[in-house]
Amino acid sequence: MTQSTQAGLLEPAPGSDGTPRPAARSAGGGRRVLRALAPLPWITPATALILFVVIWPVVSMFLTSRQHFDSMGFDQGSAGWSNFTKLFDEPDLPGVLVRTVIWVVAVVGLTILISLGVAQMFNKQFPGRKVARWALIAPWAASVVMTSIVFKWMLNPSNGTILVLMHDLGFMKNYNSVNWLSQQTPAFIWEIVVAIFVSVPFTTYALLAGLQAIPEDVYEACRLDGAGTARTYWSITLPLLRPALLVAALINIMNVFNSFPIIYEMTGGGPGNQTSTTTLFMYNTQQTSIGEAAAMSVVNFGFIIVVVLFFLRASRWNTSED
Repeated sequence: MTQSTQAGLLEPAPGSDGTPRPAARSAGGGRRVLRALAPLPWITPATALILFVVIWPVVSMFLTSRQHFDSMGFDQGSAGWSNFTKLFDEPDLPGVLVRTVIWVVAVVGLTILISLGVAQMFNKQFPGRKVARWALIAPWAASVVMTSIVFKWMLNPSNGTILVLMHDLGFMKNYNSVNWLSQQTPAFIWEIVVAIFVSVPFTTYALLAGLQAIPEDVYEACRLDGAGTARTYWSITLPLLRPALLVAALINIMNVFNSFPIIYEMTGGGPGNQTSTTTLFMYNTQQTSIGEAAAMSVVNFGFIIVVVLFFLRASRWNTSED
């Protein structure tokens, strides 16, 4: 009797329905909480970094966009939504938005097309392939600011290499009278050329990695079925290359959209704001109105969120279809 009584005191017997007593349930709940909290020491540093580097700047940017700053940069209190109203009333804004879309679509689209051809070439065996691959890294490894300045010098109307070469080849009579970077359309076209020049290396290597991941057995099966080169490329290569294309397109869209050094170094967004994108327009605006520039930053951030959502949707579609 004594032993059974002591056992009953040490370990409560289950109830009539077989469920454990409250003490046992609380012990099991405590263990589950501890298991749930076990990863916390490992994810805390990354979470803190995201909060400090990503979340807080976004919150600060939004708060700044609703503040009024005087000409000296001092906060004069809340401005409500007046900074956004002032931004959307800017006469240059519609042209800047349209130009930004043209800038992103032209640079990313042409970069993808050129990189597809170069990656396809680099995926074949030919003499000097290793040297060619190393040479392609140069525009990527070089500073974007340095590349932009070099192209600006090459387009100098007095003795720029490009203009002198075109003059020597007979394409223009007097290159001293040509200043492409002072005109809206030629300047913007040359900025697109420079952006493509610095974007092609990364995109090519991203697509080349995707091409090399395609099994050779797939192409062998296509040849046995009698499929031609064009049919194989459209039906096999491009569908299997889609994940690499999505990643390359997303990264290029974000890089090109946020690109600042090329336009800043070559034209500064001028003449006026005729070659500015939203990023450079934001920079030029902050010199006169910090709140309005912050409002432009919020608009830019919203665009990036939309792009990421489209990418996530495309990625899910790709996964479900596979």
